[in-house]
Amino acid sequence: MSSFSRLFALLLMLTLGAAIACNAGDNAIAAVPNPAMDAAIATSKTQQTAVVAGGCFWGIQAVFQHVKGVVNATSGYSGGAANTAEYELVSTGETGHAESVKITYDPAQITYGQLLRVFFSVAHDPTQLNRQGPDSGTQYRSVIFYGNDEQKRIAESYIVQLDKARVFPRTIVTQVVPLKAFYPAEAYHQDYATNHPNNPYIVYNDAPKVAHLHQEFPELYTGK
Repeated sequence: MSSFSRLFALLLMLTLGAAIACNAGDNAIAAVPNPAMDAAIATSKTQQTAVVAGGCFWGIQAVFQHVKGVVNATSGYSGGAANTAEYELVSTGETGHAESVKITYDPAQITYGQLLRVFFSVAHDPTQLNRQGPDSGTQYRSVIFYGNDEQKRIAESYIVQLDKARVFPRTIVTQVVPLKAFYPAEAYHQDYATNHPNNPYIVYNDAPKVAHLHQEFPELYTGK
């Protein structure tokens, strides 16, 4: 979505109120089970990364910044070329990039599968194709960019598990694709929800996601 289009969406949200707020869609309170296949908790402190996409990166970043065991969450772009990894170009929906978030975490505190559980349950709606809430376009598609074979197996297995259990009323459309590169977004996009808590877009779209994280996963929530 271009800067103008996002401004238009903000004005529309102010007009319609919270009725169009983006959270985890109709499934914000869905009971999302633990993944049957997951990595083991590490025996010593270290750092690993996970890259996911699902709508505007402001909200995804905000959610994972409040997850226990997450060291850092960075907004950026994945799926396209280096020379198109800038906001105005990505917003055209023609670069192949998705607005993404790189999550650096300690696998001694939280597993990759638990990160995906948060991703599927409160961070976004995995059944919406090329859109989340008021944002539409391929840059807002749902994607798991796996960094190794283990991440691929866990992600694919979890999607099959959730679909078979009919956790969501519609089929999950999340793509599972190899991570080729992650390009950090411009500085003004980093920590956007934290730095602009009163922005109407954050109030109506992203703050509810963090609230749902606290509600659904109190054992994983950190108020940092």
